[in-house]
Amino acid sequence: MPGHLAPPAIPAQAARRIEFGRDAVNGAESLVHTLLGCGVEVCFANPGTSEMHFVAALDRIPGMKCVLGLQENVVTGMADGYWRMMEKPAVTLLHCGPGLANGLANLHNARRARSGIVNCVGDQATYHRPFDAPLTADTEALARTVSQWMRTSTKATDVGADAAAAVQAARTSPGQVATMILPSDTCWDEGGVVAKPLPVPVAQQADPLAVRNAARILREKKNVLILLGGTALREGAQALAWRASQASGAKLLAEGSNARVQRGQGRLPLERVPYPADVAINALSWVEHVILVNAKAPVGFFAYPGKPSKHYPETAEVHVLTRYEQDAEAALRALCEELGAPAAAMPDVGARPERGRGAPTPEGLARTVAAVMPEGAIIADESVSFGRGFYSETFGAPKHDWLHITGGAIGCGLPLATGAAIGGGGRRVINLQADGSAMYTVQALWTQAREQLPVTTVILSNRKYQILLGEYQNVGANPGRTAMDMLDLGNPDMDWVKIASGMGVEGARVTTLEQVGDLMAQSFSRSRPFLIELVI
Repeated sequence: MPGHLAPPAIPAQAARRIEFGRDAVNGAESLVHTLLGCGVEVCFANPGTSEMHFVAALDRIPGMKCVLGLQENVVTGMADGYWRMMEKPAVTLLHCGPGLANGLANLHNARRARSGIVNCVGDQATYHRPFDAPLTADTEALARTVSQWMRTSTKATDVGADAAAAVQAARTSPGQVATMILPSDTCWDEGGVVAKPLPVPVAQQADPLAVRNAARILREKKNVLILLGGTALREGAQALAWRASQASGAKLLAEGSNARVQRGQGRLPLERVPYPADVAINALSWVEHVILVNAKAPVGFFAYPGKPSKHYPETAEVHVLTRYEQDAEAALRALCEELGAPAAAMPDVGARPERGRGAPTPEGLARTVAAVMPEGAIIADESVSFGRGFYSETFGAPKHDWLHITGGAIGCGLPLATGAAIGGGGRRVINLQADGSAMYTVQALWTQAREQLPVTTVILSNRKYQILLGEYQNVGANPGRTAMDMLDLGNPDMDWVKIASGMGVEGARVTTLEQVGDLMAQSFSRSRPFLIELVI
């Protein structure tokens, strides 16, 4: 079909067991058959009573890898991490409105990361809803807050078609959260129909006028910033952006928070728009024109008294080369052709850093990670305040992927690392994790242990909400005793080695960069998770 990708190829094993249009199955069985036929191979689950027929169907029908999370925000965060590495959706299994509510924070992050996820949320049977049983909720209202596509199935015959539509929506560029709400009788009733995969629209192409306008700005104007986000931060697009920059004199930056950045040797040493408002405003004060490539013009994470919401000058003009759903690499190639930009060697990122020494510092830890990480590592970064300077110290690391917290809802790091490991094909995942936010989704360690995943977690243990101490001062206040009690994580101190051990993950506490480097290097030779509590 013109303008569409072909439906995903169905594995031979799946093809033998699928008969499209067959109605000799119940709704749950049609759901599983349809998901498998649409190329969905992983289910991240925390099921309840309303989902037992879906669980039974997963038990009877081979082909779906099922991964249990002990809390729904772990489940949704794992699905986010899986998409970021695989660029194909997993399905989540969530229990009614409250279960979906538990998973909303990481669905918020996934929506900001533009990750494709299919949520299957159980619900009260259609005839039971009027009785207002204890778990009855406005599940649709909750789903709308994070979903680009949402549908409630009303009978078993619709479930397969609804599942195919949900997968199509999830796979639509750049990736979308799609939520199916499944009253339990639609799953246990007979009459299910296995649906065929639906074609998925290809990523839209940039408007040729937008390409010509960007080329004109680059040729004629000064103080131009090309701001990269989304798929513009992949290796091929980076090389084209560098060509355009070299031909025009424009500067390049990445958005502040990004779903996935390809970094290290042979790739661009891209800095990000800074998080602190004053630093960002100062860093962008020179800008007269901003060209957006799958990015948004920089604004503050929060408002502050007397400070502007926009972090670029009010007089600067903003130009869109591509929106998030458009093909950034193709647009940048067209831009280089329009500019007549010659091939340009990628900049030298310098030698691989040496390990840091002594007491932990952000710069020293970043150099240590860069010095010991294996080729092809995946960094899941929820280091929050301690990790703001990590980028400049890791440009010379081996090639790796860096995953950020995208929506600001803390508790993403441990689940993100877990899902990335499942989608990473055996690549080592390094989770740089603040201690306070780790406690939101600590149950992810248990899933890592159960699945024997190659994840090394470095807990940055300062025993306080350090970012909130800074934010408290940003609004013009100095913390007193009451405020400090709400921002401090001591009294009692958390023992991360014991917490990890209780979840089935081996761990150790260290106080120096030499120790953390040695333990990281040792953990990389193991095919199971390991946790390091770094006291900072």
